[in-house]
Amino acid sequence: MKALVLVLRVLLGLLLIVTGALKVGHAPDLAAAIAGFRLLPGAIVAPMAVILPYLEIVLGAYLVVGLFTRVAAWAACAQFAIYAAAIASAVLRHIPANCGCFGPHDQATADWPHVAFDLALALVAAVVAARAPGTLALDGRIKT
Repeated sequence: MKALVLVLRVLLGLLLIVTGALKVGHAPDLAAAIAGFRLLPGAIVAPMAVILPYLEIVLGAYLVVGLFTRVAAWAACAQFAIYAAAIASAVLRHIPANCGCFGPHDQATADWPHVAFDLALALVAAVVAARAPGTLALDGRIKT
């Protein structure tokens, strides 16, 4: 089980690092994608578009190296669940929102397969959190 947690933790972490990195430097595009879901007040959208890529990168890095693994995995679980809820909301309201998951060049519209994918990622993150830290994690080397 520890080896499986390692694989899931690293894959999830790499996914977050890549998706975050693809969004860095594209805050206006990300802000437009976030605003397209029509869920948040305008005053929150711009700061979120700046912060979100770095949050994804930091969470991903923590998961890859296995530092603060349980907290990072629960945060990733919550993040993916929120993404799934936002996408489901857009689908139910028939809003053709751009997912924006993989940066400004991702033109995929919000749909049920995206909801399922984000829920699956939330489940993977929950498994990692429940079984953290796994093999080769820095958490295992730190004595508290």
